[in-house]
Amino acid sequence: MTTITDITVRVADGTPISLDQWRGKVLLIVNTASKCGFTPQYEGLEALHRELGPRGFEVLAFPCNQFGAQEPGDATEIASFCSLTYDVTFPVFAKVDVNGAAADPLFDRLKSAAPGLMGTKAIKWNFTKFLIDRAGEVVRRYAPTTKPDEIRRDIEALL
Repeated sequence: MTTITDITVRVADGTPISLDQWRGKVLLIVNTASKCGFTPQYEGLEALHRELGPRGFEVLAFPCNQFGAQEPGDATEIASFCSLTYDVTFPVFAKVDVNGAAADPLFDRLKSAAPGLMGTKAIKWNFTKFLIDRAGEVVRRYAPTTKPDEIRRDIEALL
């Protein structure tokens, strides 16, 4: 059976890359957007990344424009926004769909492994978060309203 780290995704410029380079790390995978009410969570995600990164933790952000068209920019605009506004240093990948026929395979796998409330697999909004353990298995799904610092205890338990 494959794990999350066996999946290939695309970096911001569209180049394919295997998540294998994060094998053995605790990951928080997030679908993000620059013009969302939850966008200030970038600050909390960056704080977790900086504080827990030396212990083997990594945030992986996947911009998505499926919810209220809140991520309209191209890769350069998204990277510039994240860097200049929130000093983001964690990886921000190519824009993806998280729901529907064109959903990225990573998000299909995440949703299957950790369905939302009442078993629904669809992602409801930006900043849905998935916690992955060091073995590449999905541990838990968090709602967009869950602030990054509220996940700290769960992350530290896996470190």
